[in-house]
Amino acid sequence: MKLSRRVSDLKPSATVAVTNRAKDMQRAGVDVLSFAAGEPDFDTPQAIKDTAIKALLAGQTKYMPTMGDLETRAAIADKVSRVNKIPNVTAEHVGISSGGKHALYTVLQCLFDFPAPGEAPGECLLPVPAWVSYAPLAELAGAKVVEIPTTIRSDFKMSPEQLKAAITPNTRLLILCSPSNPCGTMYSEAELRALAAVVDQASKAVAPNLVVLSDEIYERVAYGGIPHFSIGSVNEIAERVITLNGLSKAYAMTGWRVGYTTTSGPWGLKFMKAMATLQGQMTTNITSFVYPAIRTALKECDADASRMCEAFGRRAKLIYDRLSSIPGIVCARPTGAFYAFPDISAYFGKSSPEGRKIASALDFCEALLAEAKVAAVPGEDFGGCGNNHIRFSFACSEEHITKGMDRLSAFVRSLK
Repeated sequence: MKLSRRVSDLKPSATVAVTNRAKDMQRAGVDVLSFAAGEPDFDTPQAIKDTAIKALLAGQTKYMPTMGDLETRAAIADKVSRVNKIPNVTAEHVGISSGGKHALYTVLQCLFDFPAPGEAPGECLLPVPAWVSYAPLAELAGAKVVEIPTTIRSDFKMSPEQLKAAITPNTRLLILCSPSNPCGTMYSEAELRALAAVVDQASKAVAPNLVVLSDEIYERVAYGGIPHFSIGSVNEIAERVITLNGLSKAYAMTGWRVGYTTTSGPWGLKFMKAMATLQGQMTTNITSFVYPAIRTALKECDADASRMCEAFGRRAKLIYDRLSSIPGIVCARPTGAFYAFPDISAYFGKSSPEGRKIASALDFCEALLAEAKVAAVPGEDFGGCGNNHIRFSFACSEEHITKGMDRLSAFVRSLK
């Protein structure tokens, strides 16, 4: 018996793999300091938990509408309209999914087809380095992923000129993530407006089916002086933008599995109906008693989200200062999300005290975990220049960061 090619060829998530390995070592009694998972160490705010418990005890335990109940979708639409300034959004433009990754999968399946014989595949433009799941899920939907390389010198941001050069008549989707996983940097409003102008022009001349997927899951984790800006608020392309978001990062609700997608205007309604059809054949609704908790998070917990963001800002400064003080390591200053993405290629060609050869980011992370008991994610699967980088998640305490950077510093000094 055999498995399908789509599953056999699918890359596993590098971040999940490292996280699981670190947890296995910890369960075995090994003193591992993990910087692998993008999961806030804070607990979910009490008001959110209390609301879910109240709904559960009140009997809200039945099936719900596929894309969520109207009251919760309306609350999200209000937030998106008021905070993100995205125009022409109603409750019907909102869909709630089982986490952001499920929303991403569904969006991609709705946008792409596998090409017929002799037909060119639809292209997905992806500035890299990028989150490890974008490319595999796009390819699973039948897309041809076209990478647009960025570097640490540009804070891992794509230029309008790069975007314009990459667009072809087969371009179907541009994926943006700001603040960025894995890079920890973000686009300014002016930079996003410049990219939007390219999209607008190209959609009229070259790529009429071009859509932008804006992943804004880290919108509330911005602390570096660059205000978050939603590209979907640019009127000229608003109806071409699908905005993906959720509650996991801003409200420390990773295990609740709440993602949401918003669209705009008439085409947005058409897209959301297609998404509902597909989701109706997959998961249907999320856990029913979570819906009131979503409303509580969006309406009552801004102070909690701001408190956590302030802590991430302090941690970002701490880890950036520590990384920058280590000879040979080059790091962009984190301005959003909770990741540092240093270049460690200066250590390629060296060997660890136990004889491990360091020829790649993967080699570096393997040796760092085995010998210094620090877990970080190698950058190869993030694409582009990621093969020279590793990712540290600083969604952990300042004490944890300090201990981890002490071990990292000692480890690199030991390389010969």
